[in-house]
Amino acid sequence: LAEELAAAEAVVVGAGAGLSTAAGLAYSGERFERYFSDFARRHGFRDMYSGGFFPYETPGERWAFWSRYVWVNRYAPIPGSAYDDLRDLIAGKDAFVITTNVDHCFQRAGFAKERLFYTQGDYGLLQCSGPCRQETWDNHGVMRAMVEAQGFAIAPDGGLLPPRDGAPGMTVPDELVPRCPRCGRPAAMNLRADGTFAEDAGWHEAAGRYGDFLRSRLGDGRRVLFLELGVGLNTPVIIKYPFWQMTERSPRARYACVNLRGASAPRAIEDRSTCVDGDIAAVLRELRALKEA
Repeated sequence: LAEELAAAEAVVVGAGAGLSTAAGLAYSGERFERYFSDFARRHGFRDMYSGGFFPYETPGERWAFWSRYVWVNRYAPIPGSAYDDLRDLIAGKDAFVITTNVDHCFQRAGFAKERLFYTQGDYGLLQCSGPCRQETWDNHGVMRAMVEAQGFAIAPDGGLLPPRDGAPGMTVPDELVPRCPRCGRPAAMNLRADGTFAEDAGWHEAAGRYGDFLRSRLGDGRRVLFLELGVGLNTPVIIKYPFWQMTERSPRARYACVNLRGASAPRAIEDRSTCVDGDIAAVLRELRALKEA
């Protein structure tokens, strides 16, 4: 894989949830218990993902959950070094990133915004639940206000600190519940869960840049490495299957997949594929060390 990266004239990174998990953004276990044990006791779900779909009785409780969820996954520090290692690994390369992740880790780790395409949304954005328009807006201020209304404090580095005395609140005041500034409908997270997902101007601009990158690099026959990291079979039509198809159609292209218990390639491109079944964070650390040696 280190040799393929060195030989590549362009790199297309396709990142799924496994990359963020490798960076320490786990949605279950100790991290879930640290921030959501009260919700677990009350409602019985055991991970953040399930909590995002729970039918809360009031908007105040729903946004109490979501504000914590957003803060620890979007605004608090990234626990591990996987994104930093990947950034340094492809530094100097003609590269583009497409990701189904919505935690903004690439930009937070210093990847160039104009070379990123977040296909499924961003925890840092709100939209109209209608939506009345294909627009989004930043949620940092309201998310901070909602977590503080529950008794949490924000550390200087952005980390979420639990209340010093007693348990946190599990609701937020009605006046903090976000609404669409255009029509007054309840706001929603800008996450692709159904047909109401708002694809704003920024989304379309990023999609256009990604398409242009692929057409230009593949069109002139460059040696393109499609590097897939932590992509599962939840939405394979966004990254995995297109990577396989573009590699098959482009004789000089190469495909690489790093995934714990999920690295594979179809037979049609097996002679131009490198599959690493292992922990993504450990693999990226080793690759970075090899590059710097």
